[in-house]
Amino acid sequence: MSSTEARATVVAFDEAVLERMVIAVERVRERLRRSTAALEKAGIPYAVIGGNAVAAWVSKVDPAAARNTVDVDLLIRRADFDSAKTALEAVGFEYSFTFGVQLFVDGPQGKAREGVHLLFANEKVRGDDACPTPDVTSSSREKALNVIDLGELVVMKLTSYRLKDQVHLHDLVDVGLLDPTWLDQIPPELAGRLKQILDTPEG
Repeated sequence: MSSTEARATVVAFDEAVLERMVIAVERVRERLRRSTAALEKAGIPYAVIGGNAVAAWVSKVDPAAARNTVDVDLLIRRADFDSAKTALEAVGFEYSFTFGVQLFVDGPQGKAREGVHLLFANEKVRGDDACPTPDVTSSSREKALNVIDLGELVVMKLTSYRLKDQVHLHDLVDVGLLDPTWLDQIPPELAGRLKQILDTPEG
């Protein structure tokens, strides 16, 4: 088969494939609910961060614009880690410290990319980060979850600034939650990154 013929090959996506797509999304939401419920039951302050926090904020404006994510990112205080570990293990998560990340996979067959990642409040994730993470108190109650405040979320995304962070920032721009007025509201050392996002809208 030539390369042209290979590219033209039609792949059939049956109902089972579509079902797996739906299940994958639901499993992330279930891990989010289970992990946060475990922390709340143990009385451990936390805030939802990362892609789920972006989706929560975007959904307040346009639910159809919310982007799915494969993992769960939570912010806690370092002093609460041992208690959090006990609480998460009690609901089926298994601890795995991987590449410097405090990670909890979902059972013996759990995958790291689908796990629950813990970041510590008021600390820099990397030594050369422009800003530390916020405190867990910088959050708002959204239904059953404590979600990091929008301003803190924007600073976290600008600080990390990986490709997926840039995509998340574009999501916030696209629904009108992030605009040029923010340039005067964020730390000056991050303003250049935000301007780049604002000046290069996604197509």
